[in-house]
Amino acid sequence: MTTEIQRLQAAREGNAAWKMWGPYLSERQWGTVREDYSDGGNAWDYFSHDQARSRAYHWGEDGLGGISDNKQQLCFALALWNGKDPILKERLFGLTNGEGNHGEDVKEYYFYLDSTPTHSFMKYLYKYPQAAYPYDEIVKANRWRGKNDQEYELLDTGVFNEDRYFDVFVEYAKGGPEDILIEITVANRGPEAATLQLLPTLWFRNTWSWGDNSERPALECAAQTDSLAIVAATHPKLGQRYFYCDGAPTLLFTENDTNTQRLFGVPNATPFVKDSINDCVVHGQAAVVNPAKTGTKVAAQYVITVPAGQSKTVKLRLSDANPSAMTLPPEGGPFGLSFDDVMISRRREADEFYASITPKKLSEDEGRVMRQALAGMLWSKQFYYYDINKWLEERGCDPFKRDRKQAPRNDHWHHMYNADVISMPDKWEYPWYAAWDLAFHVIALTMVDPDFGKQQLDLMLREHYMHPNGQIPAYEWNFGDVNPPVHAWATIFTYRLEKGRTGQGDTKWLERCFQKLLLNFTWWVNRKDRNGRNVFEGGFLGLDNIGVFDRSAALPTGGYLEQADGTAWMALYCQNMLEIASELAATDEAYAEMSLKFIRRVAVTERPITAIESPLDGGPAAALRGDGVRGQFGSALS
Repeated sequence: MTTEIQRLQAAREGNAAWKMWGPYLSERQWGTVREDYSDGGNAWDYFSHDQARSRAYHWGEDGLGGISDNKQQLCFALALWNGKDPILKERLFGLTNGEGNHGEDVKEYYFYLDSTPTHSFMKYLYKYPQAAYPYDEIVKANRWRGKNDQEYELLDTGVFNEDRYFDVFVEYAKGGPEDILIEITVANRGPEAATLQLLPTLWFRNTWSWGDNSERPALECAAQTDSLAIVAATHPKLGQRYFYCDGAPTLLFTENDTNTQRLFGVPNATPFVKDSINDCVVHGQAAVVNPAKTGTKVAAQYVITVPAGQSKTVKLRLSDANPSAMTLPPEGGPFGLSFDDVMISRRREADEFYASITPKKLSEDEGRVMRQALAGMLWSKQFYYYDINKWLEERGCDPFKRDRKQAPRNDHWHHMYNADVISMPDKWEYPWYAAWDLAFHVIALTMVDPDFGKQQLDLMLREHYMHPNGQIPAYEWNFGDVNPPVHAWATIFTYRLEKGRTGQGDTKWLERCFQKLLLNFTWWVNRKDRNGRNVFEGGFLGLDNIGVFDRSAALPTGGYLEQADGTAWMALYCQNMLEIASELAATDEAYAEMSLKFIRRVAVTERPITAIESPLDGGPAAALRGDGVRGQFGSALS
């Protein structure tokens, strides 16, 4: 048993919280539905990238190659400045849905290089140009391109010419569940020496500005010498943490509060606001950072000149161990010999873990591809926070008030309260979960962490996710949209993957999922078979087939679309439920009757499909066309 598998076992049994810290920071919080309080629901325009450096987020945080605890209370990420950019590089830039000629599109180069399932070791790479980042040029060039044109990419601008860029590597290694060692290596790929300001940043998510009287956390300088700087972080729920910075960086403190003066012309309550570090570094405004060295956001400012073709490394540490404990053997200080020993050990243990799960038939190169693909899946975890009832109340759309405003979306999902680490489709382009995407993610994730895979499937079926009527939430732009019912397929597949690897399946988990899936199956039967003929309607099904009309909603002209593309999915759903019921019946005869139920359901659901000959021959297909319905041969207005 590898060391990493032992960590997974300890986390499963509750003996050590190895998963408490991880890459749970989003890469784009701006432009999301959660942060949108506009009347029309235009999330992209309501909270823009330009505002993001100055405006406190309500529901989450974002950053470059960052980490946080599993409730995203304390966050860490990179910030960079090449001396030429108009703003600090604190987050990834990209085009909004309306700006890109093919929709939203991140315009950066970054890579998830490695991660273990407990995030005991992680590695990330960001490529940062030494020339000024061409924000305006990218927006303008894409604006004039049509849908048939190629996208205008960052590489097309010439900022990487002559290899004038930095490779910024970030490595994380856990000395313990609450002890995170950080090594940042800056490599100059250009032909000349170049200077970079490296600003690793620690901050608290703003939980105190939203009217619920939350206690304000605090960061403060605990010590600073010629070789070490220490920041103490105190949070009412998280407790005490210490941020150790090797060398003698300048500590820049401010508050994670909105710069209302810049955005809305309203005087700030404090001179120290979210973008103060940006203004201090980029514009030389030293007075905007707190001279008392306290706040809720801090950056350790390192000014590094790197010769051509060479690299320099900065060491940091975020830990629950206080400074006095760090000086005791075997530590010998936060950056003593044990620091390098831990980094070396975690790299080796990551190698051992992936060697243990990689099929022997794969070549060395294929094994690397598999490892980095799984690392990308693990890096794509994100803390997702969304209390829809509160969100509706804040925007004046409380569903239980007579004088409420109409919400642009999700007003029927006021029961939902999401505050969990979830696998995202993409933490920039899609920094919100999509339930049917998640079902496929779980298959890959189960290869490295069966517990996380099962937890993700279980999550979508919980009472604060699943609608009281049995519908599984789709995605934040429209939780009520209809996606393919693949949850049962992922459930039985995941069960069998674990059983095949360990020799024993988790029948308690399977039974719990089955009971909730029955609710969702009933929702499909009652809501999506309009004529009771086992011909199931669709919505946002299959290959993201977006039509002229919203296929999940009533038509603006009246009437309805007659659809049948949910039928094949329901046939699969029936088969999957039969498989689960049969597996459970092997140890509990009460499920034998459920097996018989789904044998019948399989037959009656497949019958409309297998009976079809032609829509014109008057044969079995004619039965599907009752009342003018054209079945899956087309959609017609009734």
